[in-house]
Amino acid sequence: MLLLMVVVAIFSGRYPAPYWMSPRLLAEDPMARQIVLNLRLPRILAAVLLGMTLAGAGTVFQMIFRNPLVEPGFLGVSQGAAFGAALSIVAWNAAGPGIQASAATFGFLGLLLSSTLARRIRYGGWTLRLVLAGIAVSALFSAGVGILKYVADPLTQLPELVFWMLGALWSVTWTKTLSILPVTVAALALLLLLRWRLNLLALDDATAFSLGAAPARERMVLLVAAVAAVSVVVSVSGIVGWIGLIVPHLARRLLGADAQGSLPGALLIGGAFAVFCDTLARTMLPGEIPLGILASLIGASIFIALMLIQPRSLGHGTTG
Repeated sequence: MLLLMVVVAIFSGRYPAPYWMSPRLLAEDPMARQIVLNLRLPRILAAVLLGMTLAGAGTVFQMIFRNPLVEPGFLGVSQGAAFGAALSIVAWNAAGPGIQASAATFGFLGLLLSSTLARRIRYGGWTLRLVLAGIAVSALFSAGVGILKYVADPLTQLPELVFWMLGALWSVTWTKTLSILPVTVAALALLLLLRWRLNLLALDDATAFSLGAAPARERMVLLVAAVAAVSVVVSVSGIVGWIGLIVPHLARRLLGADAQGSLPGALLIGGAFAVFCDTLARTMLPGEIPLGILASLIGASIFIALMLIQPRSLGHGTTG
């Protein structure tokens, strides 16, 4: 499915006619080759990395925190990374590496604040406390982004911030794609290598320790890898919601709760889903639709359908 979506995306666009480009144009038309090689391919690769990262991080978060409603946006990671990227743009006029470093720093800060606040809340179970803490931290960072929009230069910085906050890959080039490639590939490779440990880490600490795991250290390794990858891709794409929430549920529905199958499945489904949404975003209308809008619309529709089909199964099996 992922390979099919990539092939379709390569030949989908508005040149030379809306919606589709004939494959033979790559041999006959120099303009078509330039569009495919320099515009579509880096963007498609960035969309694959974005979808895989959000889906993989969502799977890790849901299993480690034993909460089927957790995803990078709910824990303040995406909003923290967005605030860091926006701050570097407005305050320091930073370029690619500076934006990514600032996004990663505040992404880690968002996760730390959510986890710390959840442990200090005095009522409710861990699931409720983590959701409430994530909502509060995300709201704080969203307010910070609002302030940055208010003080941004209305002619240069503000339009870029507004479109970027809606989630988009319109400005992605080979330079940006290659800049996020090392961190995302390394982080996703680590998640894949340690996916069999997720089943243990989804248990309580005493049980995981008795089975030979070092819960605190191993959870930290997985969380650091997931947050680093999410922060890097958010620094390029802006906030894209629902992929990290809905794709892990789809993967568990199709492949079971065992992370050895559901995590690789989530990566592939997430990559295909992001490429599909981005292809629609750039081909449906002459003017581009923000990726975050389409991802939220389609993701929320799938989530509603899953709840209506088997409403009790969404949380089943998330503890491994």
